[in-house]
Order: sequence, then structure tokens, then C-alpha cells
Amino acid sequence: MNIVIAAEKSSIATLLSDFVKRRVNPDEIKVTENPDETGSFFVGLHCERFILSPNGEIAADRLRLLR
Repeated sequence: MNIVIAAEKSSIATLLSDFVKRRVNPDEIKVTENPDETGSFFVGLHCERFILSPNGEIAADRLRLLR
């Protein structure tokens, strides 16, 4: 388990690299707070969006893709 304490782009890029199975540069991502869940973040990578939970789990933001 990876616990995320702050929205540090380099740490998030490392977690996202593992999730998408390719190298992600910190400069490639945009991080914003997730108002729907305290302590989690939205992570934007090109046209894709992900949700990073406080416990370090990353998931595709499928709900936003459907809207």
C-alpha cells in the first residue's frame, strides 16, 4: 500500500507510471483536489483522468468519461 500524504507530483507520477504501465513525467500531469472525497485527488494525463485515493490507489475516472 502506498499512502499519499500530499499531492506531490513526482510521487503521483511514480504511482501513475505503475498504473498505466509506462513512464509518466511529473510535468505531464495536472493534479487537483477531489471535492467528492476528502484527501483524494483528480490526476489528469493528456485526455485521461484518474482518481488517486488517500491510501495510494489509482483508478480511471470512469464516471467522468461517461458524462
